Amino acid sequence: MSSKNIYQQATYWLSAHNISQLPEEKGFEVAFAGRSNSGKSSAINVITGQRKLARTSKTPGRTQQIIFFRLDEDRCLVDLPGYGFAKVPISVKKQWQETLERYLHTRQSLRGLVLMMDIRHPLTPFDEKMLDWCAVSNMQVHILLTKADKISHGKGNVVLEQVRQHLATLKGEMSVQLFSAFKRVGIEEAKMRLNGWLEI
Repeated sequence: MSSKNIYQQATYWLSAHNISQLPEEKGFEVAFAGRSNSGKSSAINVITGQRKLARTSKTPGRTQQIIFFRLDEDRCLVDLPGYGFAKVPISVKKQWQETLERYLHTRQSLRGLVLMMDIRHPLTPFDEKMLDWCAVSNMQVHILLTKADKISHGKGNVVLEQVRQHLATLKGEMSVQLFSAFKRVGIEEAKMRLNGWLEI
């Protein structure tokens, strides 16, 4: 099966509110994370070619659970809860932080993390925390600088190089690219990274 077809056949599988509800470890999975309003749901939808697979919302922080989308019997895409803007009690935020950290540190079938950053506001403290968690877990990270259509091409390349230089100072295997769901920029590059992790 071609990689194009496998993403198009992504279907909702299950949602987990805590670590104990995660499905049995099997095969490969790639997780998508990002600060609320970073364009995470739009990225998942455009990569899979399905406009309504991941819920998009004008209310930041809508995703409150770990959502699994199945590609086939052995491969999944995982939508992690948005972080940063979510208007929830501090106790809930703390619980989600612990859940995310445990997921990143202990999930053996997790092959890589796609981290969304709004190109106009990259490397926020929340993003840095995610990168730190991934470095500790020796987790491979691929950053999508989303909403690249919102700034000029020249400025986008400047931000890309700045983020690339920052990643060079961190431990672990980390890469970055420009991405725009609206203009369909960077989709094939992102899929190539996913293909490697998912062994497609």
